[in-house]
Amino acid sequence: RNNGTQLVTSSGDTTVQIWDFSKRGCILTLEGHARTVWHCSWHSCGDFVASASMDNTSKIWDVNSERCRYTMCGHKDSVNSIEFLPFSNTVLTSSADKTLSLWDAR
Repeated sequence: RNNGTQLVTSSGDTTVQIWDFSKRGCILTLEGHARTVWHCSWHSCGDFVASASMDNTSKIWDVNSERCRYTMCGHKDSVNSIEFLPFSNTVLTSSADKTLSLWDAR
């Protein structure tokens, strides 16, 4: 994001963090998952981050307002990965419940 100056990470401490290389540190910590966050990814516009958690949910985060925009529930086990389809509002999740789901993130 931002010409490669920022990185988003997921953590076992239940948070998602955004790091800024030019500022040499974490600039935002997003809290709301109840268990480990396995995976996260940027939307192509750079204003949203998606996260997948062991708490069986996924979240869409608005980076500008620093808040969770949506929580997606429906998987019966840990959500292990999440990706925005390029240049769209569709999100793909994969879960330990052996399913894939497509979500409309609008």
